[in-house]
Amino acid sequence: MLRRDFLMRTGGLLGGALAASASGIPARAQLPHYPTRTISLIVPFAAGGPTDIIARIISTSLAKALGQSVIVDNRAGGGGNLGITYVARANPDGHTLLLTSTAIAVNPGLFANLPYDPFKDFAPISELVNAPNVIYVRPESGITSIADLVAKAKAEPDKFNYSSPGVGTKSHLSGELLKLRAGITMQHIPFRGGGPSVQAVVAGTVQVGSVALAPVEPLIKAGTIRALAVTGASRWWSLPDVRTMIESGYPGFISDTFNALFAPAGTPPDVVALLVKESRAAMAKPEARDAARRAGYEIVAGTPEQMTARLVAEIAGVKELVARAGIKPEN
Repeated sequence: MLRRDFLMRTGGLLGGALAASASGIPARAQLPHYPTRTISLIVPFAAGGPTDIIARIISTSLAKALGQSVIVDNRAGGGGNLGITYVARANPDGHTLLLTSTAIAVNPGLFANLPYDPFKDFAPISELVNAPNVIYVRPESGITSIADLVAKAKAEPDKFNYSSPGVGTKSHLSGELLKLRAGITMQHIPFRGGGPSVQAVVAGTVQVGSVALAPVEPLIKAGTIRALAVTGASRWWSLPDVRTMIESGYPGFISDTFNALFAPAGTPPDVVALLVKESRAAMAKPEARDAARRAGYEIVAGTPEQMTARLVAEIAGVKELVARAGIKPEN
């Protein structure tokens, strides 16, 4: 069995939310030495994506709480490595923060040489949200469950392939984890993004899909595609009839995507403690929960210790999966 079968989530679910307020409001939680100027919240992905959405949810609340502007700065490239490295090398004074996805835990298993260390170069603040992937097919396939898929894939081992938004995404790794756990063969067909990967399944050129739940939820509800299982710890709140992989007969099968907040290592402890307090408070408001759910996430708002534990488990699980699935790390 893979180490914790890719990861049992740490931290409890809290309610969450966004306080829709302009920056520059007098500080309620300001330290004498922090913040003294605009805070840059680095997102290592393009604007408009899921991580960017979460960044904009929390940036407004942090600005209100800290009494300074919080500007979202998108620095995409290298599978997230460009922006992550930028923060690793930033001045550790709390004015440059990182809001990243699971890339910070996945990339150590996918890249042979990284210019940062997830543990030595960062001070964890909080896992803010996470989201499951979904394994899905066309209704016309006649496949109605994971058990059906596994049975047919075993009967016709050369027929099945599956799509994902790209090599190294959590959707890709979820598909590889299914193959290993079920003992089946499916060819991975990577696409540049979730949209094209979904359309390939809808068009029937690919038999199975693995993708983040949010963009396909409307298609599931419309009956355009059939969800076989979600890869979170529990059923998704708005799709109560879709089983989890655990319920489908795969104990411990959790392969979700997190978004988490980090500061550069060496940031003063009182600054980190303030950011922990205010980021968790921001995500503990009903508006943030609703905004996160619209983006396909559930609130976690965990502690730094829980974030560290998650990184340890996730990095180990990814490295083991990459080795067993034969995914070649990039230079």
